[in-house]
Amino acid sequence: MISGIFHSTYEDDMALRRTHAQKIRLVILIIFLLAFPFFANRYYLTLANQIGIAVIGAIGLNILVGYTGQISLGQGGFMAVGAYAAGLLTVNLGLPWWASIILASLFTALVGALFGIPSLRLKGLYLAIATLSAQVIILWVVTHWTAVTGGNDALVVPDPYLFGIKINDDFNFYWLVWILAIIVTLLTVNLFRTRFGRAFIAIRDQDIAASVMGVDLFKYKLLAFAISSFWVGMAGALIAHYRNIVTWERFTVDVSVLYLAMIIIGGLGSVTGSYLGAAFMTLLPVTLTNLGRALSRVFPVVDTVIPFIQQGVFGLVIILFLILEPEGLNKIWKNIKDYFRLWPFSY
Repeated sequence: MISGIFHSTYEDDMALRRTHAQKIRLVILIIFLLAFPFFANRYYLTLANQIGIAVIGAIGLNILVGYTGQISLGQGGFMAVGAYAAGLLTVNLGLPWWASIILASLFTALVGALFGIPSLRLKGLYLAIATLSAQVIILWVVTHWTAVTGGNDALVVPDPYLFGIKINDDFNFYWLVWILAIIVTLLTVNLFRTRFGRAFIAIRDQDIAASVMGVDLFKYKLLAFAISSFWVGMAGALIAHYRNIVTWERFTVDVSVLYLAMIIIGGLGSVTGSYLGAAFMTLLPVTLTNLGRALSRVFPVVDTVIPFIQQGVFGLVIILFLILEPEGLNKIWKNIKDYFRLWPFSY
């Protein structure tokens, strides 16, 4: 009986999917993603698009927090930079929507690297406060730089078109966001097969030892902030073109906490965990809302308390995962795979 995974070539050993089971699951997932928009209604397509954007943002945050060990509470602010940059480039300069997404992501990477400078001196709670200050500073600039951002007024972004096709239609946007999510996934997975990714992980595990081995902490920490912010800015730019309206209220500190919860619940230092966490935290409030509406027919008082129940369940889920399964949904998924791979043995 084969008791492990063996490879006879370097190509097999370096493959992203090494076993037949992994390849089969990947094929099933691709078939599902391709077929889903043809059977789903507008409501479920909207949810799928929201999950796709959340996946891109969660992967970006996970690069910084999960893989590099640099905690960040400025996710909402960096998404706001990407959203406003994309909107302003489109409205004021007349750039195509796809060019505005690329440039907005690059600008967000620059802003992220700028706010990442204190990371050389700060760690843990102190770094969290520094990134939280980035969130506050960015939103203050957005709401007070009236001549550029419009202040508290919403920025209206024109519909994106490609070859005469409206892109932000739910069906059409589905293909855009999930193609980008797949590209982000492939680039991120391969990033951690390079010396840059290995340097990030070394910094996370023990930055002093990494420095002794020759890793330039300042360079790689700034690079981690820049790469993370690039993907986060892309998520913000996608929101701008999908919703047509950019307002600071979409990027408050609650959004930063939400994305941090995504990667904690999904699994730190895991691309798969970013997917699972983004889907879980996007669908959880929707499920609670639908459940509350169903119960309100019998208990009308439920309508008034459902927002508080959502907040309570949100916090409770984070606490339970931290206590019962700190490695998140990704570890649960691994346990399920290991059970069937090792069955009927229990070890």
